[in-house]
Amino acid sequence: MSNPFGTWNSPISGASIASGVSLRDVQWNHAGDTLVWWENRAKTGVLQAQTGAQAPRDLTDATLNVAGRVGYGGGAFTLGDGKAFFVANGRLYSQALAGGAPRAITPEFGSYAAPAVSPDGEWVVFVHSYEHVDGLAIVDAAGEFFPRKLAYGTDFVMQPTWHPGGNHIAFIAWNHPQMPWNGSELRLLSLRAAGAMPDAQDIVTLAGDIDTAIFQPEFSPDGRYLSYVSDASGWGQIVLYDLIEKTHQQLTFDEAEHGKPAWAQGMRTYAWSGDSRAIFYLQNRLGFFSLQRCELDSSASVTAPGVEAYTDMEQISVARAGGAVAMIASSALTPPRVISVDSSGAVAIHRRQGTENLREDQLSAGRAISWLGDDGGLAHGLYYPPAPQDEMPDGPPPLIVNVHGGPTSQRCASYYSEAQFFTTRGYAVLLVNHRGSTGYGKAYMNMHRGNWGVYDVTDSIAGVKHLAKEGLADENKAVIMGGSAGGFTVLQSLVDFPGFYKAGVCSYGVSNQFGLLMDTHKFEERYTFWLLGELPEAAALYRRRSPVFHADKIVDPMIVFQGTDDVVVPQDQAEGIVASLKRRGIPHEYHLFEGEGHGWRKPETIEAYYNSMDRFLMQHVIYA
Repeated sequence: MSNPFGTWNSPISGASIASGVSLRDVQWNHAGDTLVWWENRAKTGVLQAQTGAQAPRDLTDATLNVAGRVGYGGGAFTLGDGKAFFVANGRLYSQALAGGAPRAITPEFGSYAAPAVSPDGEWVVFVHSYEHVDGLAIVDAAGEFFPRKLAYGTDFVMQPTWHPGGNHIAFIAWNHPQMPWNGSELRLLSLRAAGAMPDAQDIVTLAGDIDTAIFQPEFSPDGRYLSYVSDASGWGQIVLYDLIEKTHQQLTFDEAEHGKPAWAQGMRTYAWSGDSRAIFYLQNRLGFFSLQRCELDSSASVTAPGVEAYTDMEQISVARAGGAVAMIASSALTPPRVISVDSSGAVAIHRRQGTENLREDQLSAGRAISWLGDDGGLAHGLYYPPAPQDEMPDGPPPLIVNVHGGPTSQRCASYYSEAQFFTTRGYAVLLVNHRGSTGYGKAYMNMHRGNWGVYDVTDSIAGVKHLAKEGLADENKAVIMGGSAGGFTVLQSLVDFPGFYKAGVCSYGVSNQFGLLMDTHKFEERYTFWLLGELPEAAALYRRRSPVFHADKIVDPMIVFQGTDDVVVPQDQAEGIVASLKRRGIPHEYHLFEGEGHGWRKPETIEAYYNSMDRFLMQHVIYA
């Protein structure tokens, strides 16, 4: 007997998903008349610019791959007075916004990220990494001199920013084994003249410690305040440091998040108005974002008009002249766009990530849900019902349980092409923000400490049972899928609860915790100390939470995806699992993508990923 779910005519195919671009960052220039954004086209990062009502134009061409290369990247560019400074091809470049040829201002030496140009346009400070050593360095904007070290001595630095007077630089620093969202410090560097280039006179720590995370330092345009986000209160709140009075004042108080876990350089969740009288900030409640404006005189916040239709926003930038707010915005029904909104609430769309050729009534709108875990604790997530169809099948739908990576991350109310791919095929989708995720306060995130492989596994199963009880999903046709840390949750779930899920979809998943600790990149090389414990004391726990040692317990069909160039979760992490499945005759497929790393970037890879996954689940779930 045929299953009606298999006959649905989905408007979303693997080819259509693979055809778009990826929007990464957007910034106004100093004059506020030119907007520049960074987008990824297949495997090439490109800067585009738009001045006034002119058509957007490419600032960089295919010979330059614009991308920050420290850790997970980010912080690819910044704008000065008439110039863009960006990282490409292993060097730092400058280029006039009006056009012309780019000029390399640093040698091809190590990795660069997060350039920040001084107020007078003379100097560029940046994050540099070479041979496992990270720090802040400085170079003249013309590239006449060799770069000079400014701030070294910690394992990591991030988010440098200049004081308007040009004599101070604020930045974030932290050391192993902390991650930046566990504990980091706000530091203030004072500059002095020292020959051809400035040098560091002294560096003081203003906020943060090993248990308090600091995010995104920014100076007010008038130079009076240094703002930052701190989670000392239990939530990421915006704080002002008065540079004259030497006092700290918390500005936001809602039980919501106003920062993000700093997985990459150059992340921004708030921005100053040009007159220093207000801060525009993005507030995250249960995965849904809103744009707020806080007046410093009264400390009162109001929701800014015009962007109510968007539920996920990032990389905010405010024009100093005119006050237009630019950002990358999306919703469950709207793919990411580069937009700007003026003070009256009028919105301009500058760039669309995809073709947007689907009507909203062809897609599924996600909603926030909560449920009780098996121990009575509260877990959160987003639920997407099957997209509306002319003929809706009877009974609850099959379910895709999608677990985010990180594992310190969050699925927000953004446009997820993966979710829409499945909902338009008759599946329901649950995006699990298990205990240990961010976005719900620091206590919720800290539940992951020592518990990786516990709450992510059990909260996912409890979510399936909750939806089944509500008649929103078929518990007997549930699929668990995830990538990276989410892939680990897939494997651990199939090991600990064989037979509960109908199938598993694992992309570059962690299978060997010992191997991850030894083989991964610097940024995460001690992350498992927090998630599982330090070695050798926690060796037994590492083994229990390494699915490769228990792969013979996996009996459910699996499809496994891996990139050959993945330096975060190397290829052998997948192949140990696949070897066990093959040896025991467990139904499975293994897809190894040449030239791909920790995630898919090539259009042909993305198309193959979706099409093979669709066929596999049709065989082993829908028609099984």
